[in-house]
Amino acid sequence: FPVTIIPHPIDLYEDKEGLHIEVACTGLTKNDVQIDVEGDVLKIDYSKTKDESDESRIYQSKGIARRSFNLAYKIASKYNLADAKAQMENGLLIINVPFAETSAPKKLLIK
Repeated sequence: FPVTIIPHPIDLYEDKEGLHIEVACTGLTKNDVQIDVEGDVLKIDYSKTKDESDESRIYQSKGIARRSFNLAYKIASKYNLADAKAQMENGLLIINVPFAETSAPKKLLIK
């Protein structure tokens, strides 16, 4: 059988404030998720631990996906990753990355 890879649900958008990343984190707390910045790469990671109670359960329906995820995004230089902020709100991880001060368009002179 072919393996189906289900992408982790995220929203990624830009507005006048900068770049915004919203990651679905159903049933997770802020301590469960790790965010790292390595150069211009933003990494978001959750590693599911084995739940002993799952082994004794007989599910009639199991629709809530609590699976590990490891996301990485190369962030353009027009954003300032050093000033990024993150918060967990109602099962949604919200990361805001403001625009860099020097991201204004510039012209190059041809010599």
